[in-house]
Amino acid sequence: MRYPPAETAEKHQRILDEASKLFRERGFSGVSVSELMEATGLTHGPFYNHFASKQALMEACIQHIAAKAIAELEAVPSSERGKAEFFAAYLSTEHRDAPGAGCLSASLGPECSREAGLRQAFTEYVRNIISTSARHLPWKGKRSARSQAIHSMAAMVGAIVLARGVSDDELSEEILNEVRRSLE
Repeated sequence: MRYPPAETAEKHQRILDEASKLFRERGFSGVSVSELMEATGLTHGPFYNHFASKQALMEACIQHIAAKAIAELEAVPSSERGKAEFFAAYLSTEHRDAPGAGCLSASLGPECSREAGLRQAFTEYVRNIISTSARHLPWKGKRSARSQAIHSMAAMVGAIVLARGVSDDELSEEILNEVRRSLE
């Protein structure tokens, strides 16, 4: 049975959205195709009408998350206040506690480094975030905007990874606060 193109596109989008969330929450190996399809309300069979393999879905999810991240960054007001609010939101307990809706780098970066087939898509994401940040946000100081964008990204991603990883809430919040202050 063939479905109308709009319905097929909606299902494809639903799979991407749900997979992007679940992969960020549990990692690539922590989600099976069956679980994913169940979470979307679809059966296992149609998965292969949308993606050739789980690996293809993983790459598509990186591109999907990346496109949303670039759009969100470009929506940040290009001002000191906009940059400060963006950093504060990123380095918040809300972001720390919601990996399924959060940053691709903090959730899946280490996994992408071990998945040769995903490294190119992840590399493009990182390049685009750095160049968009360098171009869009206001940067001051002696170092180039690109250098400051790289430093900020590395500090923020590292802070979220550490804050999520420790079992001490007070230490977790201290990590987020200290990195936020260092970027002011």
